[in-house]
Amino acid sequence: MDITLKITQEQVQGNVPVTVLHLRGWLDAQGEESLLAAARDAYDAGSRFLLLDLSEVDTLTSAGMRAMQKVYKLYTPADEHFKVARVKLCNAPPQVYHVLGVTGFLQNIPNYETEQAAIDSFTG
Repeated sequence: MDITLKITQEQVQGNVPVTVLHLRGWLDAQGEESLLAAARDAYDAGSRFLLLDLSEVDTLTSAGMRAMQKVYKLYTPADEHFKVARVKLCNAPPQVYHVLGVTGFLQNIPNYETEQAAIDSFTG
């Protein structure tokens, strides 16, 4: 089984332009920098709303959660903290959703059951 994190990116238009990162594999210490680099590249290219599709994430570790928190900080201006969610999650498998829920992670970064529901939820 290949546990290396693979990331594909697409741009979609909802109420605002949204960058979707589709993650596949393990979101752990080895994948942490890959996620940060992909998010940073998208941000530097002008992306301001990011959706992380977790449907194919097999394992989420504390390092993976740390990476998602860093992405959240990159995309969220300090004066907008708790106002506008610029980073959202979708399609978290049950085992990943459980970890996100137990740790309180979902209080800052919402998860949606479908990619389209998440895209529709972004507003400028």
